[in-house]
Amino acid sequence: MDVRLVFPRFTNAPAEYDRKYFADLVRSLDSLVTVIQAAGEGRQTTIVLTNLANNDYNLEPGTIFEVGGALRVSVIYSPYPKGISSSGSVGSVTVTT
Repeated sequence: MDVRLVFPRFTNAPAEYDRKYFADLVRSLDSLVTVIQAAGEGRQTTIVLTNLANNDYNLEPGTIFEVGGALRVSVIYSPYPKGISSSGSVGSVTVTT
């Protein structure tokens, strides 16, 4: 299936201010943002991912992150936490000899 994004057309601005032109421009820009943010299929020849997170802390499901050179996808049921650490203490001990 061939799915192509349909981008709005932007015409040249009039010489003087035209309220209708700017209203149409705002509608076109809104349409462009909607198209860019819409979920859908994609097909690329190359892709460069920079500044990827190294864990899935605060990422929405489906976001790509990198750990040790491997790409991972953030999913709700399989977290990859930022770090694991713990500490604790229970009472005190006195040793007498």
